[in-house]
Amino acid sequence: MNHADWTKVPTLAGAHARLEPLQMAHIDGLRGALGDGTLSSLWYTQVPSAKTMTGYVQAALQAQADGKVLPFVVLNAADEVVGTTRYYAMEEEVPRLSIGYTWYGQDAQRTGINTETKLMLLTHAFERLECLSVVFETSWFNFASRTAIARLGAKQDGVLRNHKRHPDGTPRDTVIFSIIDAEWQGVKRHLQHRLDAHA
Repeated sequence: MNHADWTKVPTLAGAHARLEPLQMAHIDGLRGALGDGTLSSLWYTQVPSAKTMTGYVQAALQAQADGKVLPFVVLNAADEVVGTTRYYAMEEEVPRLSIGYTWYGQDAQRTGINTETKLMLLTHAFERLECLSVVFETSWFNFASRTAIARLGAKQDGVLRNHKRHPDGTPRDTVIFSIIDAEWQGVKRHLQHRLDAHA
């Protein structure tokens, strides 16, 4: 394991998706991926609006400069921006990290993009960064996200009550899921099987 791997955003490419380091140049593409704006209207998620997108990307890049996150833009097979995701809560000394701040435009949802994106991020985390565990967090009220995380093969560890606040200020109960290194090969096979179904 190389320390630089924990500070540099890798480029990860597959058949359905490509992950590249997030940059200011991606703002217009991310605004386009928002579509009609219903994504950012969900009160329990942290999806930016077209108006707040510049600040959202600037904050992500500042957090990267501070060594707190590794942010990605997600592109589809046609090289169109369809969303974003990131590594965060990175603890190289363990090593462990979280995957989150993930959102996709409607056209990318229920395609092979999310499955392949998660497969690439998890492969890099377990096989390059040698993580002992990878964590996923979501709001108690984000039922779609909770279902999607469980479908990846992650197991629910518990619920942290009044852990954070939703964007509207209401207290957030956070549901914690994780995949540990001993489970990785099984999860990898499961995700590859799901991805093959989209081929």
